[in-house]
Amino acid sequence: MPKTIEFIKSAVLAKDYPLHNLAEVAIAGRSNAGKSSFINALAKGKVAKVSSTPGKTRLLNFFNMEDSYVLTDMPGYGFAARSVDEIEEWNAMIETYLMTRENLVGLLLVMDIRREWTADEELLKKFSDRRGFPMAVALTKADKMTRNHMNQAVAKVKKMSGLSAVFAVSSLKKEGQDEIEEYMYENWVKP
Repeated sequence: MPKTIEFIKSAVLAKDYPLHNLAEVAIAGRSNAGKSSFINALAKGKVAKVSSTPGKTRLLNFFNMEDSYVLTDMPGYGFAARSVDEIEEWNAMIETYLMTRENLVGLLLVMDIRREWTADEELLKKFSDRRGFPMAVALTKADKMTRNHMNQAVAKVKKMSGLSAVFAVSSLKKEGQDEIEEYMYENWVKP
């Protein structure tokens, strides 16, 4: 499994996506869910920009996972302080990527463990189902809960989503990332 991550490029349009033969895993999530912190925890260093301001990621950012696979960081959704036109452009960019990217083998939804499963998350699951690629959920900020509440949150998301691959992670405590990466590699990338 990869130990280092290297930024490849950012893109908006399909014609600008990087050309490679590696499997791709997309990371999606609500603005401020902890996607960048999660990527940095996987990299064991800082490769993705972390901001306390929601909505900083505005492009598709592609990362090479030590020539094993490519991780695609998608812009966060659900941030209201954007114009209708900008939100529509982002939605079109994300939909185009999810529906047309041939290398895509899985979708990792990064979600704040304290949030509920909503229609936004369900829409991503429908994209995943429609394309026929698997989906897993990383429940971030698990350090903000007791172990009992964390286990309850994991069980609730499993029930609401119908997914069995739901993991609690803490970038702060460096917990859960290795388990998710192993799951993605063994179940999505390696086959």
